[in-house]
Amino acid sequence: MLWWFQQGMSFFPAALVIWSAAAFVFSFITAVVLRHVDPLVPYISDTGTTPPERCVFGIMLTISAFLGIVTMYVRYKQVATLNQEEDRTIFILNRAGLVLGLISCLGLCVVANFQKTTLIQAHVTGAVLTFGMGIIYLLLHTIISYKMQPLQHGIGIFWIRCVLLIWCAGSIISMFISSVTLYTTISAIDMAMKLHWNPTEKGYTLHMVSTISEWSLAFSFLSFFLTYIRDFQKITLHIEVDLHNETLYDRLQGHTHFGEQSPLLAGSL
Repeated sequence: MLWWFQQGMSFFPAALVIWSAAAFVFSFITAVVLRHVDPLVPYISDTGTTPPERCVFGIMLTISAFLGIVTMYVRYKQVATLNQEEDRTIFILNRAGLVLGLISCLGLCVVANFQKTTLIQAHVTGAVLTFGMGIIYLLLHTIISYKMQPLQHGIGIFWIRCVLLIWCAGSIISMFISSVTLYTTISAIDMAMKLHWNPTEKGYTLHMVSTISEWSLAFSFLSFFLTYIRDFQKITLHIEVDLHNETLYDRLQGHTHFGEQSPLLAGSL
């Protein structure tokens, strides 16, 4: 009997969520233990600013970006395959979702490799790409879920994705408003270098609202991919290799076969 993460291709969304969450939590624990940040809700990026956690944070988020690319591509192929009636709206939403998802993963790579204390403009751009394009991706696939039920899945999956989308949107709005207000109070350079806060400092309340919103946004965004697990359990990989040249076996046998097919993995999508 297979475990749930061994069924189909459910490993990919599960690995994406678990690995990304581990990157945030591990860097947070390390930064707090080494007293590089305050234990009370720092920015996620602050927990990956100072060595040694900076290196681990960057490597783990880069791997998360590649897991995200694979997960989003598999989801794209699944929707394209299930859209047998060639619904034009689903086709357009699915194609746009793939493009936006890949841009979001690119933004995650930028965040992983440009800490805000070194090049804040690149770091902020990466964050905007990650969550800005990412939330549009969630919106498109929530709409796709609505249009594909009840034939492909129940209405419950749509409502779960809708709730997560609203949670994610609320978090990003809260973070945007509090961050913009905070940056009008404290200069961007000072904010980039500031890793420790005193509750009596100017802007501390806005800082707390911004950081809590960022953590909420990150985990609501990741939670959306957990809803892919059951869908991905229905997918198995199918690969065939067509050999059009002489093989080593043929040479040893003294004859040649053309057009030989060698299935590597059996299954269906």
